[in-house]
Amino acid sequence: TLSITLTALILACCNYAASAQTLTPDLKAVPDGKGWKGSIDATKVTEKDGAAAIEFNKRGQNVVWLDGFEFSAGTIEFDAKGKSTPPQSSFIGVAFRVVEAATHDAVYFRPFNFREADPEKKSHAVQYVSEPQWPWQKLRQEKPGQFEKAIEPAPDGDAWFHAKILVEKRQVKVFVNGATEPSLVVNELSDRPGGSVGLWGNGYGVIANLKITQKK
Repeated sequence: TLSITLTALILACCNYAASAQTLTPDLKAVPDGKGWKGSIDATKVTEKDGAAAIEFNKRGQNVVWLDGFEFSAGTIEFDAKGKSTPPQSSFIGVAFRVVEAATHDAVYFRPFNFREADPEKKSHAVQYVSEPQWPWQKLRQEKPGQFEKAIEPAPDGDAWFHAKILVEKRQVKVFVNGATEPSLVVNELSDRPGGSVGLWGNGYGVIANLKITQKK
């Protein structure tokens, strides 16, 4: 009976491993455009704790994504750093369901709002968008408070923070710095079942330790 139980346990573990596939993309290759597409000229390689990181430092919506990659459901994890001042200078996050630069979903952060004294501005700390149909302006106007939230406890807007984005059953949950409760929970606004995964930046922002775990 013990051997049967152990066999069942081993099989269950193997089945789990087979159903989840983890990818750690090569961030060093982004500025060369090797395996990556999009706003390559808006990126440069820097580092975090000896590992390659990607810095954005260009205004405008900049998206770079993995060429030929398909993601349907799973988790996207990364470390990110922006800056708290001046306002509107630092937006950083990840894109998924990417078809092209103008067609993607994204979760991004506004570090200058993390510890903002004004509660309304603080409530704009983390944002979900679905381009091109649902940019942030339209969401804020037509669905206020639903697709952007504050982060509690609020991270330091000038320090590294960790984000985990769970995409499952057409729902997106965003967890920050190991929190057990999500900072943001939304239903996806696009009907695309797949698409690539990439990095998203506007102004200053850095991303390191990108890890994508795909559920099959």
